[in-house]
Amino acid sequence: MDIHGSTWPRVLLAFALAAALPGRALTAPATSEHRVPPGEVSALPSYVQRVAPSIVALKVRNAEGAPSSLRLGARRSGSGIIFDARGYVLTVSYLLLDAVAIEAHGLEGRTVGARLVGLDLDAGLGVVKLEGPGPWPAATLGRSEEAVTGMRTGTVGIDDDGDLVHVVGKLEAIRRFSAYWEYMLDRAFVISPASPQWGGSAVVNERGEVVGVASLRLGEPPYENLAIPIEKFVAGKDELIGAGRIVSRPPRPWLGLYTVEAHGGLLVSEVSPLGPAARAGVVRGDRALVPARGRPDRRGGAA
Repeated sequence: MDIHGSTWPRVLLAFALAAALPGRALTAPATSEHRVPPGEVSALPSYVQRVAPSIVALKVRNAEGAPSSLRLGARRSGSGIIFDARGYVLTVSYLLLDAVAIEAHGLEGRTVGARLVGLDLDAGLGVVKLEGPGPWPAATLGRSEEAVTGMRTGTVGIDDDGDLVHVVGKLEAIRRFSAYWEYMLDRAFVISPASPQWGGSAVVNERGEVVGVASLRLGEPPYENLAIPIEKFVAGKDELIGAGRIVSRPPRPWLGLYTVEAHGGLLVSEVSPLGPAARAGVVRGDRALVPARGRPDRRGGAA
């Protein structure tokens, strides 16, 4: 799938409709998807066994009426990856926007509360902290900078029933990706086939090291997953834990416009009620001409 082509609106539609309930996606081909009850973890491939203890299911209650809840729903679920023995968990940011309460469920059936620690909307990632004493089983973070197209991958998450879901796949492409109110990635992974449990699942290499975080489902059947390379997290993880955001990164201008390219300009497809554009009177359906030099390099997105 080419995100610069005419299929881009379908990516936005798939994200807007499906991100609220990542655990209830259409399944990938039966030959590549495996659901394993908690008691059978030892039967898993070695790379899955290495990361499985650090995978948790996250159930999030979000503020009713908040902008993200109007789009994604006020009840969201997905997976998370314990990356620090103190109980810090990495997941996708859209699960956590406007979060009011967070629960984490492990493979062994344990349920604990969690609190929001930080969000990095540019990367599409977020961090929560598990309640209760540690140490917690932490995953090994790999070097996604070394990833190459064609390499074998595993996508590992937990579904709403508490079962481990893992899909054997490969890295189909490494490309730029940007979309909606988050994701400004100069490098993103496209993983095939898609996992039915994509939101926050770990993408691991054959050594069981986390090299990415599965975030979106792209295209049409048999689907692919967009994964955020772990390099986008490692560089700023201490800032996320300490300050709740990436303080060293210059703030990104934001108008609160969601646009698509049309007839040599931009068509406003949506306006955030909290953004400057709404206060200035911009409404859905407005058009803006874009000079040739300033033409966008992607089909649609947020400004």
